[in-house]
Amino acid sequence: MKIVIFAGGVGSRLWPLSRKNTPKQFENIVGDKSTLQLAIDRVLPLAGWKDLYISTGKHYKDIIKEQLPELPEENIILEPEMRDVGPAIGLVTAILERLDPDEPVALLWSDHLMKKEDVFRNALEVGAKLVKETPEKLVFICQKPRFAAQNLGWAAFGEEKETIDGMTAYEFKGFKYKPALETARNYFKDGHHAWNLGYFVTTPKTLWGLFEKYSPTLYEDLKQIQDSYGTDKYEQVLGEIYPTIEKIHFDNAILENIGQSDAYVLSVDLGWSDIGAWEQLKEALTELEDENATNGNTMLEDTRDSLVFNYTDQLVVGIDLDGMIVINTGDVLLVCPKDSVPKIKKVVEAMKGTEYEKLT
Repeated sequence: MKIVIFAGGVGSRLWPLSRKNTPKQFENIVGDKSTLQLAIDRVLPLAGWKDLYISTGKHYKDIIKEQLPELPEENIILEPEMRDVGPAIGLVTAILERLDPDEPVALLWSDHLMKKEDVFRNALEVGAKLVKETPEKLVFICQKPRFAAQNLGWAAFGEEKETIDGMTAYEFKGFKYKPALETARNYFKDGHHAWNLGYFVTTPKTLWGLFEKYSPTLYEDLKQIQDSYGTDKYEQVLGEIYPTIEKIHFDNAILENIGQSDAYVLSVDLGWSDIGAWEQLKEALTELEDENATNGNTMLEDTRDSLVFNYTDQLVVGIDLDGMIVINTGDVLLVCPKDSVPKIKKVVEAMKGTEYEKLT
């Protein structure tokens, strides 16, 4: 099985730690390894370095090489310009379809936390076995929901189709992205929905066929790049065509169009958490709402439901905080209520063209 980890996002909701030159996936948010390195550690027992691929922007190549020195340089798939998730996955698919079209491939992300790593690896192995049996399928690896999340996508599933190594594959019934609260509550109760993580196993040949069927314009652009792969014209063709491709999310380009017969769903408790924003990181690190999450040199008094992360040698003291986010990086001190985290992106955008742009 080949494994692709996507590491090209900017992560502005985790500012001021995550910045355009050093996005969140390359930062030691928790512990002494970046989330990219943690993602690699999770899957190394399943695949050697030659079967691991990283998809990222060209300006992050040196960071990848520094953090993952064992990774073959040819396994770093570089976007000359960010064009959203649809083209990014399409570029990887075009290359792998040329290299090994029928081998199962898992597509994963670099900015998540996973508490139950053994379960996760088992799910990937089950996905690969299902794909070998039915290579025309996509196998979605979903998180069994812990609550009625509104800010996540949900996968609907139906009847049991097959059980392998204690995991049941269900028939795929469709997706719903960021449902209304009442809808999310119904999903949580009915037992036939799971959080869609964007993780799936398939073959490059199958996925390439879905691009051709459901996103023909994108496919034709990527086909030109694919035809040049392995030749001395590849970099030129990639640089000329890829930046002109329409920005489109993978969900819109492919997933919203696939039929129920195109996929299976694994609904598994992986201990998964997205850490795309500070309040999500707080939820991932604490068991109870009242608990605080801290990192670095901190001292809290009469404080609840707060995240205080200090990346300096200073002492950060919090008194009577309730539902607050405090981030100290040395050159920026961020203080805001958890509910105000979505405004961070607006603040970062407002810094462009000012003396503070260097901090973004």
